[in-house]
Amino acid sequence: MSALILVPGAAGFIGSHLCERLIEQGADVLGLDDLSTGHPSHLRRLVAHPRFRFVRHDIVRPLPPQCRGARVIVNLACPASPAYYQRHPVQTTLTSAIGMWRLLELAERNGARLMQTSTSEVYGDPLVHPQVESYFGNVNPIGPRSCYDEGKRCAEALSFAYHRERRVDIRIARIFNTYGPRLRHGDGRVVSNFIVQALTGEPLTVYGDGLQTRSFCFVDDTVEGLLRLLEADIEGPLNIGNPDEHTVLDLAEHVLRLTGSHSRVVHRPLPADDPHRRRPDITRAQRKLGWEPRVSLDDGLRETIRWFRHELQLAARPVMLNGHAARAGEAASS
Repeated sequence: MSALILVPGAAGFIGSHLCERLIEQGADVLGLDDLSTGHPSHLRRLVAHPRFRFVRHDIVRPLPPQCRGARVIVNLACPASPAYYQRHPVQTTLTSAIGMWRLLELAERNGARLMQTSTSEVYGDPLVHPQVESYFGNVNPIGPRSCYDEGKRCAEALSFAYHRERRVDIRIARIFNTYGPRLRHGDGRVVSNFIVQALTGEPLTVYGDGLQTRSFCFVDDTVEGLLRLLEADIEGPLNIGNPDEHTVLDLAEHVLRLTGSHSRVVHRPLPADDPHRRRPDITRAQRKLGWEPRVSLDDGLRETIRWFRHELQLAARPVMLNGHAARAGEAASS
């Protein structure tokens, strides 16, 4: 790769991993992020690299002039944390709608290929299992999750509208529950919640009876799927996820065993519109991309647990602040 690749959401969880892979492949990368949920530390391996540039920017606003030369766009600029997007539903919806419109306008002007990272949330609480790309979904358009669900559905609709009417070259990936290093503590996602709770000795919070299912895909596998779709001659949408299905209680047992924690499990009421079953049918990705996940749940969790253990140790380490000892987290927030 040699053309400039624009990555909105570059400082996010998946975005930062994707940027690293693109740089490894020889690309010139311009990362955008408003840092509302992304974090500069995710880019520490890239900031000094001569083929990487970063601009702090919210894509709801007009795009900065540095974007003018982009010939490939990979859009990851939308909060995926339920805890965040339910606190900021207007901004979340505008990011997927107005932000996507700005990127599609840029793609049309530049003759660029644009890949939208959509989500399994477009299927809502599915009545078809496993979920195939032809399924239209079962989404509550006015519920507390709709800012994210319907925002992503709108972004897909805009992408195909620009493709049909204006011949914009698009790709649509529907990402299923991805986990790995750089998940944020407190983001409301079940893997990060369980790991942090287990490592700190807190009870593991299970919502509902814990028999609802998810399919967990390690971030390296997700990024590989995205890169293959980016290069493939297929618009999508394509499911990018792991077809191995686990109950939430099963995930809790994995985390407790791998951390050696003695934390107990506590149950809380199930949030509104929380999907009861989630599992991708990846037949199309296997056939069109030659892709399927390689990392087992135990191996992926071990690496994620290692990362969180290190981060928690850093946060607890005393540092000097104005001549006084303070915790790292206290120093950072002061």
